[in-house]
Amino acid sequence: MRKSVVAGNWKMNLLTEDARDLALGLGPSNDLDGNVEVILCPTFTTLWAVRDALNGQPGIALGGQNCYHKESGAFTGEISPQMLLDVGCEWVIIGHSERRQYFNESDEFLNEKVHFALGAGLKVMFCIGETLEEREKGQMNEVLVRQIEGGLAGIGDKQFDNIVVAYEPVWAIGTGVTASPEQAQDAHAFVRGVVSNTFGETIANALRIQYGGSVKPNNAQELMSQPDVDGALVGGAALDAEGFAAIVKHAG
Repeated sequence: MRKSVVAGNWKMNLLTEDARDLALGLGPSNDLDGNVEVILCPTFTTLWAVRDALNGQPGIALGGQNCYHKESGAFTGEISPQMLLDVGCEWVIIGHSERRQYFNESDEFLNEKVHFALGAGLKVMFCIGETLEEREKGQMNEVLVRQIEGGLAGIGDKQFDNIVVAYEPVWAIGTGVTASPEQAQDAHAFVRGVVSNTFGETIANALRIQYGGSVKPNNAQELMSQPDVDGALVGGAALDAEGFAAIVKHAG
């Protein structure tokens, strides 16, 4: 049985004091479900503070929101997997729609980052998803196939142990519009089928696929009860400790 994984992507939000307080608010008082893998992905500048706040709290891992595909060098403004590991990260998000949309990150470039992050020792949440325009034009499946085959090209069987795929319909991210449980299940089942066709049935059956896109406490349980939905990548709702804890409990 696949273990659910719920990650909070704090995006470009919270200064140090507020980030620390939010992490502390996710402590024992919220009784997070131990059957769920929980990951917090704060801003780079608050990673250390969140790490310290989480010290001694089992079951909550730290993740970066992005990384570059070099260890060091003249790459102003970038951060390497080694730097994320150094501050205590176990995970990194790669391929988020905002990176694709605002920073023009291609499937080929993301593939380089996935390989390098895995090789450095990080686990990867790899994001895929179609825009509203692509969905309305009937291109959703084509887009998902391209993103999976391009972004995960050359990944070895054992490396998939350290990969989670996050399906995020771009039209549902931060809009308040959520895919219906049926839409989410259909998309996740399709993604699992593409992975099966490309990398094999064994890998596909074991792969965890998160749903992302306006996940909230009042819709999380129905979404994550679908057979191919293995957790959530949570944006805005992750900035509230009580609400995020409720989502985690629904995943258990």
